[in-house]
Amino acid sequence: MRVEEAPSFWWQKPGFAAWALLPLSALWGLVSGWRMEMAPSVYVSVPVLCVGNFIAGGAGKTPTAIAVCEAAVKHKFKPGFLSRGHGGRTPGPLLVDPAIHHAAEVGDEPLLLAEVAPTVISVDRPAGAARLIAMGCDLIILDDGFQNPKLAKDFNLVVVDAGRGIGNGMTLPAGPLRAPLSVQMALADAVIVIGDGAAGDQAIRETARRGKPVYIARTVPARKSGWKGKRCLAYAGIGDPSKFFASLREAGADVVAGHGFPDHHVFTDEEIGELLREAEEENLALVTTSKDMARLRHAGALSDELAARSEVFEIRLEFDDPRTVKLVLDATQAAAKAHNLKRHVAG
Repeated sequence: MRVEEAPSFWWQKPGFAAWALLPLSALWGLVSGWRMEMAPSVYVSVPVLCVGNFIAGGAGKTPTAIAVCEAAVKHKFKPGFLSRGHGGRTPGPLLVDPAIHHAAEVGDEPLLLAEVAPTVISVDRPAGAARLIAMGCDLIILDDGFQNPKLAKDFNLVVVDAGRGIGNGMTLPAGPLRAPLSVQMALADAVIVIGDGAAGDQAIRETARRGKPVYIARTVPARKSGWKGKRCLAYAGIGDPSKFFASLREAGADVVAGHGFPDHHVFTDEEIGELLREAEEENLALVTTSKDMARLRHAGALSDELAARSEVFEIRLEFDDPRTVKLVLDATQAAAKAHNLKRHVAG
């Protein structure tokens, strides 16, 4: 099994590799922390709910953002997603259309979000927010952007993967934290811990110590039948491919081979050829993630062939407390009203 991801020492007790990078880590933390604490430069007229994470790499932001959006629609909001479009080359603002855009243009996650609600990618987040508001959106769900100070957020919902937590607790490059934890915790309004694990317990304790709400959720297969006994070649270019393989096994699949790649990985023709050959020679079903499928489509003849021959193992988020998203939406609305009143009085 081949897995390419973040340095392994990020997820271990700090050792020589981490301590050797401490001077760079301290500099990074100083700059990133200062940047996060800057006053927002732009406020908008509708509530902004940011779904972010503490660390570099995947933590479950996209399924969380989708779950929040679907609940918002049920509660009569007209939500829209705002994303930087990581992995795409288009600066935006651009309204994403899955029928005509591909991942190389707009990134993989926006393609998934656009299947659920209007999605705008924009490196300039305030400009992207303005585009969504002009379209009639009355709630902006900011996919990532927790560490970016330009657009004012009314509520910061931070996602933590229980298997990884906050890693070794050090900032980049010595550890996975995007900024010092103290700064990030101060700006977080609530934390969602996804899954089970000792690393998640640490994040829960850190959050509770600061008096912030902690919600618990887990990913479950969107389709539970049809996986038992299926002999699979699973492949994934996400933050934690091993978690994907484990989820497939929990659903009953026989993961004969698993190939992991870095997050947002663009598959080469050689890699695609190897996956196709191995699956054919071993008579294995090709299975991948929604994000990987989004990157494969319309990326070339071989990519299209791999997409056509692969099945997607889709997941959804299930909350321990079914009131979770409603509580978050209510808190976002209340914060937006309070922020608007404060600015009105100050003005």
